[in-house]
Amino acid sequence: MQFTASTISLTVDDVTATQEFFTAHLGYRLQQAAEGFASMTRPDAFDVVVLARGIEVLPPEQRDQRAGGVILAYTLDGGLREQEKRLRDAGVEITMPLRQEPWGECLFQVTDPNGVIVQFVEWVAPDPA
Repeated sequence: MQFTASTISLTVDDVTATQEFFTAHLGYRLQQAAEGFASMTRPDAFDVVVLARGIEVLPPEQRDQRAGGVILAYTLDGGLREQEKRLRDAGVEITMPLRQEPWGECLFQVTDPNGVIVQFVEWVAPDPA
């Protein structure tokens, strides 16, 4: 098996709000959109598809679910603090402040208007203690 792409699909209440958040703040580019649907891409990350809750293209048992319990995590190669500042300055609420874990993970989180949690991570040398 060989994958040619990776896509995460999220069911949300307001497709436009998530699409605008990902294009304005996370550098995604809109590929396609229709009523209740948006597909976004960026060359260095997985693609993101958002579907409106209740949309009929989903099987009936999935239509009323919404994205929850999922954290979209992006690993950065430097510049984590600058990205946190950029997002804060753009008016994005930082829902988990920047912190460093003893095992070497630096991270912070934001949440989009539909409750989609986005986490940014940078790995550093772990605390020797």
